[in-house]
Amino acid sequence: MRYPTVEKRAKAFNGASYVTVPEDSVFLKALLYELKLTDPDKKFVEYRDSCSRINKTSVYALPTGGGDLWPVLAFQKSGLIYVCLPLVEQSLKPRPPLISISGISQAFALLSGLLVFINSSQKNEAEMSAKVGQLPSLLMQACPLGTPLDTDLNGLLDNIHVSTNHMQKQPVWRISTYKGKPQVNVCITEKVKSMQYDKRDVADMWQVYGTVTCKCDLEGATSNVTVSLNLPANGSPLQDILVHPCVTSLDSAILTSCSVDVMDDSAFSGPYKLPFTPPSDLFNLCYYTSQVPVPPILGFYQLKEEELQLKLTVNLKLHESVKNAFEYCEARIPFFNRGPVTHLEYKVSYGQLDVSREKSLLVWVIGQKFPKSLEISLTGTVTFGSMSKEQPVDPICSGSTAYVKLYFRIPDYTLTGCYADQHSVQVFSSGKPKINTSRELISSDYYIWNSKAPAPVVYRTLFF
Repeated sequence: MRYPTVEKRAKAFNGASYVTVPEDSVFLKALLYELKLTDPDKKFVEYRDSCSRINKTSVYALPTGGGDLWPVLAFQKSGLIYVCLPLVEQSLKPRPPLISISGISQAFALLSGLLVFINSSQKNEAEMSAKVGQLPSLLMQACPLGTPLDTDLNGLLDNIHVSTNHMQKQPVWRISTYKGKPQVNVCITEKVKSMQYDKRDVADMWQVYGTVTCKCDLEGATSNVTVSLNLPANGSPLQDILVHPCVTSLDSAILTSCSVDVMDDSAFSGPYKLPFTPPSDLFNLCYYTSQVPVPPILGFYQLKEEELQLKLTVNLKLHESVKNAFEYCEARIPFFNRGPVTHLEYKVSYGQLDVSREKSLLVWVIGQKFPKSLEISLTGTVTFGSMSKEQPVDPICSGSTAYVKLYFRIPDYTLTGCYADQHSVQVFSSGKPKINTSRELISSDYYIWNSKAPAPVVYRTLFF
């Protein structure tokens, strides 16, 4: 599908570096050649396949009569090629870094939505043809005038055949079917990952990943919403912010903070204003990361093997700044490459310890609060039987290499301090909607490794 409006804008932005988009047949030939789908006898082409040109992304430059067409996004799935040429709002010479081109992420999101739509409930070639036939109408709503507003094509499908007999004039790409009490729901979910070693020569690592989810039930098609994410005075700045294509504008300061660039000392502390035209279904408004100063729970784990027994010690401490009100909190201690647990002697200062039905896992149920001291401990001795096929095996956790994994959720709390309240959400539509906001912190891949044995090391630049 071509968008002359986008081609006109590209010509203005790119200036002398602009390359005209060729006819479909010429474009297709160049694409197939670049993807190695033509000339099966020519398995090696110097300019395309040499070691000096190794493509690590799905972004290609297609040679055309007027120059190289770039950046062309393309990938193959189930016999189909999904391809898109995003708008680059600057000169193409020299080529800007992909991470600086907002159209790249929008194009990937749109192609991913196409992929999900084409492959959902598809059973035969007739259904495939029917889905392809629906694409022009869907893309008119999802990507009006070439600007992606919604990537959930299955959600838009319900709006294609709605009646157009509305009192309010509306553009054809923004059909609204909602009837009822207007309301806007905003949820901030932060997940914290951690790798703790308790070793002098290995640094502990932790990282926060946030997702802001929205659901806007609003009548009419001309509604616009602005959500402002706020931080307290001691909050941790948000970084690596990626927004949904429906976001209409962004402050440049929001895009400058990057966790990958170690030389970057920018620290924009908000508010992070995100104006958007809301899709009809639940969607992720934005994603972000953050470097918080401390992990929420600091752990210590020692495991020593003595004859047929293992002696273990686990200490956990909740940081004083973290809200001490969990929906659940537990520590799981798995045993790999061993027989079933036949005998267990233990002492816990707080909570309850259980053995799993498979006899290969200890579950320390901490509950909904840490004690006033914020510190808890577990010591014990575990005896194992003979190894069997039913017991879990792990190539990494051999010998004394072992870990404790934490699982917890803290409602109405975020580690960065990020929040949105009723005053943070502005709705420009008829009627006064009800504003519902919530936030939560959830553990994700939260590991504490045995400090008395080797463990896999994660470096911050790879910790995503």
